[in-house]
Amino acid sequence: MSVILCTDKKYLAAAGCEEVKLYDIRSQNTSPFLSFTGHTGNVTGVAFHCEGKWMVTSSEDGTVKVWDTRTATVQRNYHHGNPVNDVVIHPNQGELISCDRAGNVRIWDLGENKCTHQLIPEEDVSVSSVTVATDGTLLCAGNNAGNVYVWRMYQTGEKTEIMPVCYFQAHNAYITRVLLSPDVRKLATCSSDHNARIWSVELNNTSNPPSSKSSSISGKDSSSGGEKEQPIATFPLESTLSAHQRWVWDCAFSADSAYLVTACSDHCARLWELETQNIIRQYLGHHKGAVCVALNDYSDTR
Repeated sequence: MSVILCTDKKYLAAAGCEEVKLYDIRSQNTSPFLSFTGHTGNVTGVAFHCEGKWMVTSSEDGTVKVWDTRTATVQRNYHHGNPVNDVVIHPNQGELISCDRAGNVRIWDLGENKCTHQLIPEEDVSVSSVTVATDGTLLCAGNNAGNVYVWRMYQTGEKTEIMPVCYFQAHNAYITRVLLSPDVRKLATCSSDHNARIWSVELNNTSNPPSSKSSSISGKDSSSGGEKEQPIATFPLESTLSAHQRWVWDCAFSADSAYLVTACSDHCARLWELETQNIIRQYLGHHKGAVCVALNDYSDTR
């Protein structure tokens, strides 16, 4: 399950069992005005092009699909070979980043129409979530072992180069979501341990990157090789948001990075003020677990 707002905040995409439905949030009509069908498994992730011209989805059917949002037709179809857990769009709008249950993180170049990098943080450990910085400089991934992996992303001409920065244990249980804040100063992690945590994105202490296994499809090594070292906690922990009673599935930052909304299996969504770690508001209308969340924190209608 996934929900996301289009960049202009006019439309909401809701993904579920094998399809994505698009809603006009300015309309009084609660029915979707467009449906995207074509996946044969649960849709796990959705992301919009910056101008809303196309949309990308990931699915348990092992594919990543790019859709024309005007016609709801598939324009590209990429195969992972394993159930795909998440997908995001690089800010350059020319690359997709996805992750799967076999432990792979893949980068797809839309111009070359192929996978250009394959990162393997831990073999056979499902990577549940990926997030890319708004300035395109960082990529983070969280897995079922509770570990977060961080890479720098460099643009060299028309190519993206990947350099491992660090990895650390963020939780002692499954990570369900990782999310970098809009100002790229914080990293939020959600987990089955009933907590959400906020980490300070500090790269000053990352001079000794770990040697997690990663490579590109072309065979050119994009990180150091060798055996994995002990976790290096290079991102300081700012806070643990611990009022949740069950699994925390998803989160969303406010545009100013000062607030975070979390979605939890205890039927509640919570709005947190990160500076004080206080719950500003609780949303208690759900009759089942809240598993995904999107935030529109603009006061005007766009």
